[in-house]
Formats: sequence, structure tokens, C-alpha cells
Amino acid sequence: MMNATPASPIAKPKAKLSDHLPPLTLLGPLVALVLACIFFISQTPRFLSVQNLSLILQQSMVVGIIAIGQTLIVLTAGIDLSCGMVMALGSVVMSKVAVANGINPFISILLGVAVCTLFGLINGLLVTRVKLPAFIVTLGTLNIAFAITQIYSNAESISNLPAPLTFFGNTFGIGAGTVTFGTVLMLLLYLLTWFVLRETAPGRHVYAIGNNAEAVRLMGLPTQRILITIYTLAGLSYGIAALLAVARTGVGDPQSGQTENLDSITAVVLGGTSLFGGRGTMMGTLLGVLIVGVFRNGLTLIGVSSVYQVLVTGILVILAVSADKISHR
Repeated sequence: MMNATPASPIAKPKAKLSDHLPPLTLLGPLVALVLACIFFISQTPRFLSVQNLSLILQQSMVVGIIAIGQTLIVLTAGIDLSCGMVMALGSVVMSKVAVANGINPFISILLGVAVCTLFGLINGLLVTRVKLPAFIVTLGTLNIAFAITQIYSNAESISNLPAPLTFFGNTFGIGAGTVTFGTVLMLLLYLLTWFVLRETAPGRHVYAIGNNAEAVRLMGLPTQRILITIYTLAGLSYGIAALLAVARTGVGDPQSGQTENLDSITAVVLGGTSLFGGRGTMMGTLLGVLIVGVFRNGLTLIGVSSVYQVLVTGILVILAVSADKISHR
């Protein structure tokens, strides 16, 4: 009787070129960032200087931290319009408590962050328990946060801040440039959030809720509790952004935060996160933040008025949402 022929081993598939390229969701934002840089380099030689590139990172760190919380919410098919004003309230609280009341600056920081986190919790409870649309809820809390900020601060900036509140605005040298400690904190938070979303079960639950919240509920997962946690964590990120805003400017400014909601939503959408939920990456949001920062910085360098910068930001977000709508179909 003839011996059976041994089975041939399965051939390992050859690696494709696409395996070595960035994911498609990151490729678009990356190309957009490169093209924006090329355009501004052609317009002014100052754009490519080490000092200016460092400045872009410093200018982006506040919106960058806010965009982390915004991304978490948008991934669940929600949106947060209150983020900028909640951040402004947190910055005023931690500044005034430290200066006017003479409370320990570290406790003042915790109080400011706690106020922002509380707003996130309230947003989450109203969306999940009362079943109100996130757009309406956060539009309401935007106005509430704005009013409280103006009342509490008497519409006046708070200066002469203690050193712990301005620490993250300090810089250290890297080569010919300087980087703030706040920029380092922003990058570390992006890495942490990216890892949680990509490698852990809670991160996969965020995507699942964005894709089909009812299916997640039928699987036995506590959908409402997860959503409340997401909104609360978003509020926490706004509190951290408040600290960075204080550190960067050196004052608690009640007039800040009025464009950060649009900037953060623009960054999230430009980074490839779908407003319909369930699709997007944290690294894409970081690219979106850099795109917004590059446009703001480049337009300033070539002498474009700040009013037109807001106009360009609005056009960018409409184009990005339109592209998202087409791809969703």
C-alpha cells in the first residue's frame, strides 16, 4: 500500500504594498497636512523655521486636548458644543480660587478640573437618562457655562498666577527649538487614548455604541453607563485643557473658549472620524488638530485677518463633513 503524500505547507501570502502604508482613514488627513505645509512654505520662508513649527505645537495643545474628549463623543454618534466654554469656566475657577481666595494652587487645579468633569457628567446624564439630543443638551450647557464664567469672574481676567498653574507653559530645548511641557502632555494623552480605544474591550465598546447602540444594549452591555462615562471623561479632558490654556497665556481669561468648539469639531472631522459614529481614530484627530494649527499659523504669517481664518475653518469643516457623508453612503 502506498504511503500517503504529506500535505504541503500553506504558503505564506506575500506582503502587499498596502500593508506598509498608513490606514486609509489616516492617509487622507496626512496628505492634507502635507499639502497645507507645502502651500505655506511656498508663501513664506518663516513657516518652516524650527521656532515656528514649535509655536504651532504650542498653539495646538489646548484644542488638541479638547479634541480628545470630542472624539470620544463623536465616536458614539454624539457631539459636544459646550467644550470651549466649559474649558473657559474651568480655567477661571482654578485661577480665581488660587489668586482671590488664596487656596493651595494644586487644590485650585483640582477644583477647576472637577467643575469641567461635572459638566461632562451632567451632559451624559441628560443625554442618557432624560433622552435629550446631544446637540440640544450641549448647546444649553454652553450658554450656562458662559454665563457662570462671566458672573464668577466679573468678566475680568485673573493674573499673577502661582507657578504650578503655569508650569505646563514652560519650555525645554530640543535641538534648535523649544517644546512646552503641555505639548508633551498632549502627545502622551493621545498615545494613552489611542491604546485604550485600539487594544481594550472598553475601547471597542465605544465603537460598537457608535455603530449600533441598540445592538450593544441587547448584548447585555450597560450602554447608558458607558455613555455617561464617555461624557464624563470628555469633561475631564476639558479640565486638563483649561490648565494648559492658563499655562500658555498666564491668565485666567473669561473670554477664551469661544472658538474651541468649532476648532475641535473641525479637527475631529478632518481627522477622519465620522459624525455618524463608529468610525475614526485618535491619531487621525491628532492630524486634524495639526491641520487646524497649520492653517491658523500659516494664514497669520501671510497676513490674513483672523476673521478670514474663522471663515476658512468653517469651509474646512463643511468640506470634511461632506466627504464623510459621501463615504458613509
